[in-house]
Amino acid sequence: MILTKKVRLYPTKEQEQKLWQSVGTARFIYNYTLAKQEENHRNGGKFIPDGIIRKELTQLKKTELTWLKEVSNNVTKQAVKDACNSYKRFFKGLANKPKFKSKKKSKPSFYNDPIKLKIKDKKALIEKVGWIKINEQIPSDIKYSNPRITYDNKYWYISVGIEVNKKQENLTDISLGIDLGLKDLAICSDGKVFKNINKTIKVRKLEKRLKQKQRQISRKYEMNKIKKEGGVRCQFIKTKNIEKLENTTKLIHRKLANIRNNYLHQVTTSIVKTKPYRIVIEDLNVSGMMKNKHLSDSVRKQCFYKFRQYLTYKTELYGIKLVVVDRFYPSSKTCSQCGSIKKDLKLKDRVYRCPHCGAVIDRDYNAALNLSMYKLA
Repeated sequence: MILTKKVRLYPTKEQEQKLWQSVGTARFIYNYTLAKQEENHRNGGKFIPDGIIRKELTQLKKTELTWLKEVSNNVTKQAVKDACNSYKRFFKGLANKPKFKSKKKSKPSFYNDPIKLKIKDKKALIEKVGWIKINEQIPSDIKYSNPRITYDNKYWYISVGIEVNKKQENLTDISLGIDLGLKDLAICSDGKVFKNINKTIKVRKLEKRLKQKQRQISRKYEMNKIKKEGGVRCQFIKTKNIEKLENTTKLIHRKLANIRNNYLHQVTTSIVKTKPYRIVIEDLNVSGMMKNKHLSDSVRKQCFYKFRQYLTYKTELYGIKLVVVDRFYPSSKTCSQCGSIKKDLKLKDRVYRCPHCGAVIDRDYNAALNLSMYKLA
């Protein structure tokens, strides 16, 4: 199986400028391809293959877009391919409609050719950028897959896919059920409870500081507001102080994301290391849960999709079977003792009381037990 190796880059000022140039090119070509596909679709045309768009861009390089020659050709090729793939996934119903990448909001990243990527003595050769120092040695003389260079508002990173062998582990005969929630992140059928990291003092302090900085930015924009003559629209002047505050908020967002990511890795690794022969989780309707305005922010912070993503590749690595139960399976409403279904169970009922056998059990633990027994004889 393929695992991602991500290491930090230490570019010089000149190299960083070239990296930003590659990021801007990838964003421009992605938006150009999307605009081309949408215009063609509106006019009743069929899907344009990425090869035709690439040929068109090759001709434009000689006339209008001569600045594309300063950047690696593979950055342009992959940006076209990414845009076309996202459009295909939309028409197949696998993803939402692709959006144009914004300079302010989109994640800065670009593709590097795996053939031209070389690793030697804690240095990485990136095409048209040069040799850049890295903080950790990546295995050399192997085939890399999908190398990407990214920026996380503070540091530059390179991530590559590396082929690794699956671990041969002696698994137990335990079927582990996991119920995900908002009060606690995960409740396991073996009794383990993983708390919600967003309720800790550290995270709450960071979120409070983030709100304060965002209010400061909003006030400064209001102070620098200029009304246009004869119109209702206003123009906002962006000062150096506003830029500093915006950079501070980006770093706080980065820190919060790293805390949540690290906690998800700790939880999923702890679950997998118990070595059950199978793990059962629910297929949560996260997009539907996000529509609830009272719970949407809490659901977003829990990162349920990432939890499932991390658990999926770790179970595959350890040879554990991952079972995803249908979202309509009544795991919370079913009694884990007698199997009867309590149809009038409400969200506010945190304790499950069975009207048939009289069992009294925590609602989330009851759901975890039901998941662990899913489709067992």
